Amino acid sequence: MSTRHEVTLIPGDGIGPSITDATVRLLEAAGAPLTWDRQIAGMTAVKELGDPLPEATLDSIKRTRLALKGPLETPVGKGFRSINVALRKEFDLFANLRPAKTVLTGGRFDNVDLVIVRENTEGLYVGIENYVKVGADPHAVAQSVAVVSRTGAERVIRYAFEYAVKHGRKRVTVVHKANILKYSQGLFLETGRAVAAEYAGRVESDDKIVDACAMELVMRPERFDMIVTTNLFGDILSDLTSGLVGGLGLTPGANIGYETGIFEAVHGTAPDIAGKGVANPTAVMLAACQLLVHIEHDALATRIRTAIEATLRERKTVTRDIGGTAGTDEYTDAVIARLK
Repeated sequence: MSTRHEVTLIPGDGIGPSITDATVRLLEAAGAPLTWDRQIAGMTAVKELGDPLPEATLDSIKRTRLALKGPLETPVGKGFRSINVALRKEFDLFANLRPAKTVLTGGRFDNVDLVIVRENTEGLYVGIENYVKVGADPHAVAQSVAVVSRTGAERVIRYAFEYAVKHGRKRVTVVHKANILKYSQGLFLETGRAVAAEYAGRVESDDKIVDACAMELVMRPERFDMIVTTNLFGDILSDLTSGLVGGLGLTPGANIGYETGIFEAVHGTAPDIAGKGVANPTAVMLAACQLLVHIEHDALATRIRTAIEATLRERKTVTRDIGGTAGTDEYTDAVIARLK
């Protein structure tokens, strides 16, 4: 009997509880060896406890080292920062893993299958910002500092190459803007080339300037296999690649550190359809597949992913965001019925 893994489950806000419940139901039907410790965060936690990221939730993740979460709403106002950024910093989740694969045929592209690895803790997102007063204007000049360390660059780039080796990926493209930002982006590119040299003969590599990469992605995305890049560029390009394959509702995300992994839907809380039973749970379901791969249940992840993809391709029982009429539960039932 497989060892059971305890996972912190954060249902989230808006449509979050509905789509995470659907995912749990699918995992149980597939026989996934998971048990759940349900915790809260986001607006749900603010309303109940006055804190968007309660200590009990953090303590649970520290214990389980695994979390699956739905979308979270960060309260607007001073004193509240992005919950996702806070989690990345708290658990040093330095690699953001965002796959994009064509499932629904007949769109603009039929053969996209790429993975973006985004550095998750440095760059402009470190939050080193300040205003400079000029004359009577205290906010006359705004400054933001981008931090790229050799250690931070090396570990995320090495993660990308190790992922390529483990999962049979052929090429890693290092994406940068070193032609202009010669120090910060130059260090990232220099580090990328050094790591790539260690994998010569096992994984092909190249590098591209980010603007050229963006243009090629929307023209010939099939040319890319894996991309590794800095925080801001990864944030933008991963949403772009999601758009190539049908949008954020069909793409999952994983935040990986040396000790902890948090797996999530990367779309928003969709409050306009919350509680109506019509939300598409695919992104959280695919995030759960990422979690299963992370704990080395690859075959089970493939089995679930195959059922999801078959259901989507058939287009008979799908949610309205992808042209169907099914509700969340109907769609989940259809995926479960396709488990083999």
